[in-house]
Amino acid sequence: MTGLTERAGDFQFEPNEAIQRAHQAWEESMIRQVDALREEVRQRDAASLTRLAGANLQGNELHLSYWGRQAAITLPGLEGRFLAPEMPFSVFDLSLLLYYLKMADGMPLADRWISFRELPGGAFYNQAFQGYSGDRLAKAVGEHPRLFEAAAKALGGERLSGLAEYAYAFQPLPMIRLAAVLWLGDDEFPSRAAVLFDAAASHYMTTDGLAVLGSGLVSRIIKRAAALR
Repeated sequence: MTGLTERAGDFQFEPNEAIQRAHQAWEESMIRQVDALREEVRQRDAASLTRLAGANLQGNELHLSYWGRQAAITLPGLEGRFLAPEMPFSVFDLSLLLYYLKMADGMPLADRWISFRELPGGAFYNQAFQGYSGDRLAKAVGEHPRLFEAAAKALGGERLSGLAEYAYAFQPLPMIRLAAVLWLGDDEFPSRAAVLFDAAASHYMTTDGLAVLGSGLVSRIIKRAAALR
């Protein structure tokens, strides 16, 4: 596992630059691998893959939800696009979807939340991930929990109980579930936040890819919160 998490672990630059460099590292890596990913996905039976990935087979296309938008991937070409409105995938998005289709094994959602540290290989890069996910979220909305709540709801987040007063679940892909959690601070301790993962997430995506999805979730919440101010 190389690429995003290794680059993100370099704290010689500011968090925003870390995110940009990590995104670039991932995309460069995926450009090199996309053809190989296509070949691996083509080896899978379309009907079986549709079931295991939680997708729908529509003619010669796989349809599935990606960050709340309907997406289509052609068979056997494995080109991707968003539907309504139609828009081709970037290499970045296509790579994530191909990894998802390559790895999908039908494991049910575990309904148990784990940290990035508990993902395969995640312990070494946990500090980096926390820096550009939870810490960034806490800095943006830690003192404005109602704004966090409004942004999460606007993005289709599902309220969770038992984790924290402010916790919302999101499903960027049919079988991958993430949670954004905010713990309020007090006079002694600042607010803190974290992105958590359903314990089955590694059956559907590499740890690098899950880091990308987690960072993407934080960016979406911060952007929506800014628009709601």
